[in-house]
Amino acid sequence: MDETKPLMVSTVADEKNGYYDTTNGTMNGGVYKSGGVDTRRSIKVLGFGVLALCVFGFGTLVGRFSGGRSDASSSSPIPSMPPPPPPPPGVSNDKPPSSMRYRPFCMVHGKRLGFAGILQTSMGNPSQQWSHIPCYAQPEKVRMWAGGNNGGRVNVNGFGAPDAIFRTNFSQPAFPKRPPIIGFGAAFTEAASINYQSLSDAGKERLMELLFGKSGLGYSIGRVHINSCDFSIKPYTFDETDGDFELNDFDMNVTHDSQKDGMIDMVLRATAVFNAAWKQQEDTNAGVDDGDFKMFASPWSPPSWMKEPWSDEDIAAGLTHASGMTGSKQPSCLREGTGKNSRYARAWALYFSKFITAYLNYGVPLRAVTVQNEPEFPAPWEACSYSPKVQADFLAYHLGPQLEKDHPDIRIFMFDHNKDHIINWAKVILNPKHPSSKYVSGSSYHWYAGGMDRLLDGAVGTPNLHRMQDVMRKLNVSDDHIVFNSEACHCPYTGYAGGDPENYWARAERYAHTILADLAAGSNGWVEWNLVLDSVGGPNHLNNLCDTTILAVPHRAINGSDIPPIMDWEKSNAKKRFGPNHGDERTREELNALGFPATHLDAGLAVQPMYYYMGHISRYVRPGSRPVMGLVDNAMDGFRAFRSPGQVVAGGGMNDLARHGIELTAWPCEGSTRQQFRWNDKKHITVSGHDWLGNPTTSCVSNTFDKSFKGITLTDCLNKKEVASFDMVEAGDDGSVTFVQVNETVHRCLVLEKLKNNGGAYGPRGGAQVTYGDCNSAAALWKYSDVLGEVISELLPEGQVCMTTGWPFLQMGAFETPNGESDKTVVILNEARDAANYVLYDNDEPLISGTIPPRSIQTLLLD
Repeated sequence: MDETKPLMVSTVADEKNGYYDTTNGTMNGGVYKSGGVDTRRSIKVLGFGVLALCVFGFGTLVGRFSGGRSDASSSSPIPSMPPPPPPPPGVSNDKPPSSMRYRPFCMVHGKRLGFAGILQTSMGNPSQQWSHIPCYAQPEKVRMWAGGNNGGRVNVNGFGAPDAIFRTNFSQPAFPKRPPIIGFGAAFTEAASINYQSLSDAGKERLMELLFGKSGLGYSIGRVHINSCDFSIKPYTFDETDGDFELNDFDMNVTHDSQKDGMIDMVLRATAVFNAAWKQQEDTNAGVDDGDFKMFASPWSPPSWMKEPWSDEDIAAGLTHASGMTGSKQPSCLREGTGKNSRYARAWALYFSKFITAYLNYGVPLRAVTVQNEPEFPAPWEACSYSPKVQADFLAYHLGPQLEKDHPDIRIFMFDHNKDHIINWAKVILNPKHPSSKYVSGSSYHWYAGGMDRLLDGAVGTPNLHRMQDVMRKLNVSDDHIVFNSEACHCPYTGYAGGDPENYWARAERYAHTILADLAAGSNGWVEWNLVLDSVGGPNHLNNLCDTTILAVPHRAINGSDIPPIMDWEKSNAKKRFGPNHGDERTREELNALGFPATHLDAGLAVQPMYYYMGHISRYVRPGSRPVMGLVDNAMDGFRAFRSPGQVVAGGGMNDLARHGIELTAWPCEGSTRQQFRWNDKKHITVSGHDWLGNPTTSCVSNTFDKSFKGITLTDCLNKKEVASFDMVEAGDDGSVTFVQVNETVHRCLVLEKLKNNGGAYGPRGGAQVTYGDCNSAAALWKYSDVLGEVISELLPEGQVCMTTGWPFLQMGAFETPNGESDKTVVILNEARDAANYVLYDNDEPLISGTIPPRSIQTLLLD
């Protein structure tokens, strides 16, 4: 490496309420001051932390942020960094400036980039979404405070806070043989269409642009339910005739879905908006074209006459079939099962075919179906349970042959449930020994954790996605097999109505974290749940209120004062369950300041921070993109990104993952509270923090590993039955120790388990699991610092890793984006309450250095 490494700043700035007070420079009242001269301006701090510094007066912004893509050669050259100001009074040119803790602006290094630009959304400045951060070219020779010239080299660790090193390799796609990313999207549920209908014509047009247009998210995928789902007003089907095995009474007009401004109309409008906005002008050889909207369909339940009775009431009444669509018998909801001779399985497969035909007749670009939404869950809403074997038989003997005959271009995706059991299903359905395997061309999954702890949604299961790639290879599954997230949302209630910025910002961060982690593990796309809901997260006929990126609030629109805040079709009585609707209590100006833009409220839409976090990815990681190798590495010279030299206190702010159910993993060390563990006098290994609701949490390492995820999860320290006790035993002259589990019949220790799939785009150090294993193996060796609270493994040849609760605060995803705004795109996510300096490398060559504020996301566009 060829870097200049000046002395680290010994004076550490105090950070208070988003203000930095330093020896020779301050950022107070929204103005950065150096030596008494105002040189940089920032936007107002709303008490959430520091925001990015926007440089004015030194040159023009570099980058292309709107209206299609232009050739890099035609863009303006990257402006040079302005000459450094004279040293403040009393500071010599020969000394480093103790005043500077964070990098003042983005700097481009070397000559490889034709342009570079950064977009940013930050909790510290929530009303400025997708804001542009300028980047400047570093001069070949710059006078350094430490004296001498740096020769154009990057000034690593040259500020008060150390630099995290972002390692990428743009010449190394993580999954070169598999399909590229197919896109992002959401579902056209009945609830979405009803909320769409509640908007004015201007509101409908705005919604379409926000979700599918060039200035919006650019969603390229849509989902629709076959028959009703919980986000319907009430259950419905298209054939209610008992015993109609040939489906002669099937409504080929699918009348329920084809009403004015209904689901089909909404799909067709979205398709037109998207295809017009994103149509490619040239072939980029990306493998997937942009500007080609795609839909898939999923059933929640067959008509009740096809279902086995399952409830005590139905059985007591002697019914021959279920009395309704809700709930399900296990392991198969269908009467006569799914064997070769099942008349009901055959009729249900035919039902799929007729539904597809009906939708295609309207011009809906339907390309695929999933076999069943959440087949493991006999839900209190519309449901149909399958076991892996039962679904495999249905595919092999009914659905596969039916669609092969009637709709050979329609793809079939298996599973469509949570990550915990996707491997079990793949081993059965994708096994070439079972005839189901030849009909399946994709696997879909959901982001939920299962159970009722909704704070775990999106937080668990990533190692299973790596295992999925490994299993597919072992089963010789075709390389064009798609794996993607088909449903995700936060529940209950909405960020707008709940009104707590900590909560709705955390929801946005969880979206971004999970998307980046899934793509790094081999996912080909990511689809959230409802496109739009009302202010409380409905309607849902089982009162299962949930959140989404955009909420319909027509009563907040200009000229909307005569519209009631709650429509007649919203029956949930959310006020009784959750209290006042805080979003409705706030003024237009208050909401705008909190990250809900007033311009969209005027159209009857509450656009939430989740929307903007999603857009940092979906707008720029377009269909045809591919993840490349990329990981947030340790800072150099033994430093930590969130712990300054000489400090022992972990940085990053409160650890909101120190809670029951979170997986123990290992990542490069960042010096944060997510990597701070204590071995206490009870011989427990503990970690402390707070949950999203602000409740203090102290969790302990559990005494067993999770059977589904194969790794150890945290548990409540008060749960004596689940908490593990450990002897810490010296294991070598180098300071290594083993953590030997106490009072176990089997002698076992904490060990580091390497990820399958070689860790995907993050590599082996990006989330290796902590589990139990052989105390005599190298994987059982750790180095523990009682002072710092770090538990370090040196097992991996790629470098050391620290035990981590879930994942680090600082994360990234790197992508080749041939159909995007730039050829290369990097997304950086900082969940910490501290800012972070960074230097981005491609292999060993530095490209960009900069800073990301607390609770922020950045998208780097590079050509």
